[in-house]
Amino acid sequence: MYAHLITVVPCIFLGAFLFFTTKGTKNHRGIGKIYMVLMLFTAIASLFLPAQVGPQFLNHFGWIHLFSFLTLYSIPTALWAVRNGKIKKHKTKMILLYIGAIGIAGGFTLAPGRYLHGIFFG
Repeated sequence: MYAHLITVVPCIFLGAFLFFTTKGTKNHRGIGKIYMVLMLFTAIASLFLPAQVGPQFLNHFGWIHLFSFLTLYSIPTALWAVRNGKIKKHKTKMILLYIGAIGIAGGFTLAPGRYLHGIFFG
């Protein structure tokens, strides 16, 4: 769980920073690479965390794991898109990834019964 948290927390801020800075610059590309690598690591780490809230599939995966698979799909396809000049597709994928994996999945981690809910709300 700690590996997941250590890699995802910086993504909250890096992703937001990337939204509000000039696109296509050396700075954007460099931070974007760090963001993508961290998101890949966080998605992989999350697959090792068993679902403890709601129904499970294969006695391990829950609905929230769908966001991990979204990330594992979105990162390489967004990278492919930008390398092939499909900037709009890259932008769309990265926005949807941030909203889905950081916003929605992150929001679910604050639900009662989850680890972060206990930390933040006792």
